[in-house]
Amino acid sequence: MEATLKEEKRIKIWITILSIVIPLVVALLFGYKIPNAKPLSFLPPIYASINGLTAILLVLAVVAIKNGKRELHQTLMTGCVVLSVLFLVMYVAYHMTSDSTPFGGEGWVKYVYFFILISHILLSIIIIPLVLITYSKTMLKDFVAHKKWAKYTFPIWLYVAVTGVIVYLMISPYYVN
Repeated sequence: MEATLKEEKRIKIWITILSIVIPLVVALLFGYKIPNAKPLSFLPPIYASINGLTAILLVLAVVAIKNGKRELHQTLMTGCVVLSVLFLVMYVAYHMTSDSTPFGGEGWVKYVYFFILISHILLSIIIIPLVLITYSKTMLKDFVAHKKWAKYTFPIWLYVAVTGVIVYLMISPYYVN
């Protein structure tokens, strides 16, 4: 029991550190441009597809666990974590080599775009500790707590994944090749 509490405390410290460091590093790197780097303009459709695949795997993982397929659920969720890390690396690499693309839409669609974009960004920051907490509960074999956290984590993560695709589809006509 005491060993579990120590492990949980250690995990909480790491979750806190990662939940702060990841958004800060992304923000810092987002603002840095690699001098004379060739723009990685091929990345946006790839990382948008990764978001779409993440959304699909999230849904499949929920279906798997509801059907009692714990190993499949775990494999799919681990895949979602790996895809999210891959997305983040590509997203940062793109923005370190390319200027941000201004949204060219007008009227009400501009407000819709910015609402989706801002909610996507804010929730992508919030999802980091939620995913880490939810995932850590499985490492601690606390499946009751895992299920409780997953009720909040899943819909937010799904929203972030789906809106990532929507943001890409809305901004893609304005990319400069």
